[in-house]
Amino acid sequence: MSIKLIASDLDGTLVDHNNFIPTGNLDAIEDMNKKHIDFAICTGKTYSITKDICKKCNASYGIFGNGTQIINLKTGQEIYKNLLSVEDFTGCYDLAKQYGFHIHIYSETEVISENLLYMDLRNYTIHQNQQKSDLNFQVVPNVKDYVANHQTSIFKLVISSTENLSHLKDEILSRFDINVTLIQKKGLYKDRIIDKEYEYLDITPKHIGKGYALEYLSHFLNIDRSNIMAIGDNINDIDMIKVSGASATLSDSYEEVKKVAGYVATNTVENAGFAEAVYRFIGTTT
Repeated sequence: MSIKLIASDLDGTLVDHNNFIPTGNLDAIEDMNKKHIDFAICTGKTYSITKDICKKCNASYGIFGNGTQIINLKTGQEIYKNLLSVEDFTGCYDLAKQYGFHIHIYSETEVISENLLYMDLRNYTIHQNQQKSDLNFQVVPNVKDYVANHQTSIFKLVISSTENLSHLKDEILSRFDINVTLIQKKGLYKDRIIDKEYEYLDITPKHIGKGYALEYLSHFLNIDRSNIMAIGDNINDIDMIKVSGASATLSDSYEEVKKVAGYVATNTVENAGFAEAVYRFIGTTT
């Protein structure tokens, strides 16, 4: 199998739980470059949040917002974009408010929230440690009013709570034709950046996901899926792993991901499990 493109998740895969990229992972990316293998970052975050990491990793392409946007990082060209409609956002917002759940949204350059609590607080904490960023945090009285007044382009909506959100996910899917992923950051998967347990719904337009986006990118680059390797650790990485010719996950990944990945590394993210998985498929550079 000849790997021409490697697509990787960020948090928990390439970047450890303290937002640090292990040296071994950076070495593996350098070896990928020596072998002329393109590197695509595939993340639930927006480009403005991850721009510094993209540069540090010398990534060729970026899939952002779980697939709402694809960018050629070598040229700056936007290859694809699909935004959440105002109608779908409004409907989900109103439902979440009925249950008293936390809401924040991502535009291209903003995180907009009524109170920094969960993933928005996590991103704010990480942002504070960055010297330079295009990202702005807007804490507003009412997110829905802000969207209406500023005609905000919504890349994705996130609903968070310490309570179980399965029932809300089912209710949203019964009412709206959109994509909803439930992710639990509890127990072994607790958010260590803000030291909090919670779960959240990641809401994007229909037919959006890392898998859809990776397929789109493969067609754009004219690379057969059999020549693509995908690596990730979380629930939103499963569809990307399923559409790739080669796939891997780490030893501390979600169990659901381990069941579908072609290779499970023996190392964790902190111990450069990403590098182990990469070398498993491309070999070492001599």
